[in-house]
Amino acid sequence: MSMLVVEASPWNANDFGIPYPTYFHPAKDAEVFLWQDRMRKLERKWLFSFAGAPRPGNLKSIRGQIIDQCKMSSACKLLECGSGESKCHSPSSVMQMFQSSLFCLQPQGDSYTRRSAFDSILAGCIPVFFHPGSAYIQYTWHLPRNYSRYSVFIPEDDIRKRNVSIEERLRKIPPDVVKAMREEVISLIPRLIYADPRSKLETLKDAFDVAVEAIIDKVTKLRRDIIEGREDKDFIEENSWKYALLEEGQRMIGAHEWDPFFSKPKDGSGDSKSSSAEAAKNSWKNEQRSQH
Repeated sequence: MSMLVVEASPWNANDFGIPYPTYFHPAKDAEVFLWQDRMRKLERKWLFSFAGAPRPGNLKSIRGQIIDQCKMSSACKLLECGSGESKCHSPSSVMQMFQSSLFCLQPQGDSYTRRSAFDSILAGCIPVFFHPGSAYIQYTWHLPRNYSRYSVFIPEDDIRKRNVSIEERLRKIPPDVVKAMREEVISLIPRLIYADPRSKLETLKDAFDVAVEAIIDKVTKLRRDIIEGREDKDFIEENSWKYALLEEGQRMIGAHEWDPFFSKPKDGSGDSKSSSAEAAKNSWKNEQRSQH
């Protein structure tokens, strides 16, 4: 059975990631086109921004370092999310910040993914990811395989070991490349949003349409393989994330540069799937409350 979830387990072949719902649910194509035009014309005074809270209890979290770098930069806008009153808990404040930023930092939360990544794309802000599990292996139906077209990737270890300045890394990207990346981000908006269920977009495919088409295509190929007697006996479920990255017609996997990011964790019972699902559930709850 295939499961459509906002965060898929990298080690489960039946999980398929679909975008988190955002605040925008258009009823007509024209509403989407108007929104995209608005995002193109906005003045973006901040080089980069971050909305979130540190994770002092998580020794592997890089959020503390990211917040420190943002505070030290005059080009960064920060919305700190605490348990008390904060603009971070206001959707309009968060979206305004994203809409005035060129790049939006998207480190891990309680799990790999964040709804904030989709809010930033909706705002025309280029996401900066620090772990491939935050988007690249998750939403292969909805996002381009060539992640450099729409995002920036800075490995977590580079932040953790203080090997890189986020500001310097982003300033090195030529203005014409930034412009092209932002246009790519804005072009992705239709396939990452969920249209008003009481209506249907005419010429555009929303996230639901993309997911349904992908599932139908997957089932069709599976049936064809069964009819033609093809069976992938070498399939390794723990490497499910690698199969998701294969191009059309490819079946073989091997060593990958992202292998260190996906060493399979074990809970007390030796089962990683339940712990991964629970982390994703907690992340969703936190994203509902704020941009943690």
